[in-house]
Amino acid sequence: MATHRTKLLIIGSGPAGYSAAIYGARAMMEPIVVQGLQPGGQLTITTDVENYPGFRDVVQGPWLMEEMKAQAEHVGTRMMWDTIVEVDLENGSPFRAVGDSGDEYIGDAIVIATGAQAKWLGVPGEQELGGKGVSACATCDGFFYRGKKVAVIGGGNTAVEEALYLTNHSDDVTLIHRRDELRAEKILQDRLLKHPKITVLWNKAVESFEGDPLAGGLTHLALRDTVDGSSSDLKVDGAFVAIGHAPSTDLVKGKLPLDDGGYVIVEPGTPRTEIPGVFACGDVMDHTYRQAVTAAGTGCMAALDAERFLAGLEIELDGHVEAVEAAE
Repeated sequence: MATHRTKLLIIGSGPAGYSAAIYGARAMMEPIVVQGLQPGGQLTITTDVENYPGFRDVVQGPWLMEEMKAQAEHVGTRMMWDTIVEVDLENGSPFRAVGDSGDEYIGDAIVIATGAQAKWLGVPGEQELGGKGVSACATCDGFFYRGKKVAVIGGGNTAVEEALYLTNHSDDVTLIHRRDELRAEKILQDRLLKHPKITVLWNKAVESFEGDPLAGGLTHLALRDTVDGSSSDLKVDGAFVAIGHAPSTDLVKGKLPLDDGGYVIVEPGTPRTEIPGVFACGDVMDHTYRQAVTAAGTGCMAALDAERFLAGLEIELDGHVEAVEAAE
């Protein structure tokens, strides 16, 4: 067991965490990134990435995260293969965290970049066909289904918004909902139900995603009627699971304020939490956009604000030293 000391401790390693590390290292804060259970975040399970600025051709999600990681290391970041299981934020800076390895991490400022996870149905074929017809982000992947038949599974705001978005690419969008009414806001429901490109299948649950991961990917969905139990199939080229996201905030529950969805509450327009020196960035605090580029942007903001916070600490400490010397 060892103790690791840094000016900037970053918990999480997706686009937000790596961007915070890049900016933090360039500001000479010698950041440590504790990478967690899924180094690279959700992009490591995303195949084609076509909407990240700077790349004319499609790039692979895992490759993009490896490049971000390498860049962060190149400018001076220390990467730790560990998962934080406990944080102490109550006593102010410096902040203390403990990994499941037993190692202790101490940072003058701390960035929470633990991300979020899409909620999945947990039915056969979902995992095997992930990235091969099954997705949890229409904004990320809808472009690949131009002119094709797609389905969205869910009944809340996210599902309706995804279905409406997909009409930009597809003339045949089916919304599948296990009940006979939607939970989405009324204005969204009205737009959906009036849209000529969208069909709603009521009282239907997806039993499995069918297709061959090695040859062509998803071909159809196996459905079950939630009222009479009958079975049916729906041929689709792409299916989007839109039953919500779960921010990875278990680590800070009871230590930072969370909103009703479990996301870390920050000062509007900033990554600053209510505790000075504690910052949150990426999907752990963003329930609206949830894109790699916006996560990277808030990671940059977190590092810049951490730098300002630490500069303020140094001024206070210098002033305290001068006052002590004058008293002597």
